[in-house]
Amino acid sequence: MKSLKSLSNSTASHTSCECEGASAVELGAPSHQVKKGEIFSADQAGVDCVLSNLPVSLTPSVAAQRSKPPRRPLYTPEQRARRDATPWTMVQAILAPLQFLVFLISLALVANYLITGNGYEAATISILAKTFLLYTIMITGSIWEKVVFDEWLFVEAFFWEDVFSMLVLALQTLYVVALLKGWWTPQQQVYIAVAAYGTYLINAAQFLWKLRMARLEGRKVDIDNGNRQTAASTASTSSRLVRNQS
Repeated sequence: MKSLKSLSNSTASHTSCECEGASAVELGAPSHQVKKGEIFSADQAGVDCVLSNLPVSLTPSVAAQRSKPPRRPLYTPEQRARRDATPWTMVQAILAPLQFLVFLISLALVANYLITGNGYEAATISILAKTFLLYTIMITGSIWEKVVFDEWLFVEAFFWEDVFSMLVLALQTLYVVALLKGWWTPQQQVYIAVAAYGTYLINAAQFLWKLRMARLEGRKVDIDNGNRQTAASTASTSSRLVRNQS
């Protein structure tokens, strides 16, 4: 690998750099004026030198690492403590898989009705049950967000999840209104529920991804806490040994 040596002079007038085995190009100065191994003042061109023959594969990755901001954690330590302490977390943990189970049953009944034309009543009841559970989980979920994040809905950590949840809620509410008002045909009404179910699948995938992220962050926090405890225990043991030897 070609070597690069940088020399810095702590004078107020200029800064110099030396490039060996690489073509150094001063921005604003013709490249043919720069010779290999030449020491030149960077402020002669008004900018630092640029190494033009660095491996291309390295340059994008380095730039990406420098430009990529650190990912913000889902929870602060205080929010994580409130999440673990509130009973609404357990309520959400129960309602979410229950809603998904009802969704699977309803999806099968809806598909049967659309394919065979039979079982309209069962499909309708299942859609209403799914809608009821959706309203329940939305209400309890907003309470959970208020307890954990001090906001009712659309907190930054779960903004797009809440957006899609509201879209699902709007579609299933439209189905209920159409059913009660007698808008459109029964089959057209069921297609509204199908659209809601497709949006619900996207929303469920969003929450599963955030659940995975939360678990990974929790493991990292546990590892960091364990490392700090180990370091503190080691320091305490070393201190006792020093005192005993003295």
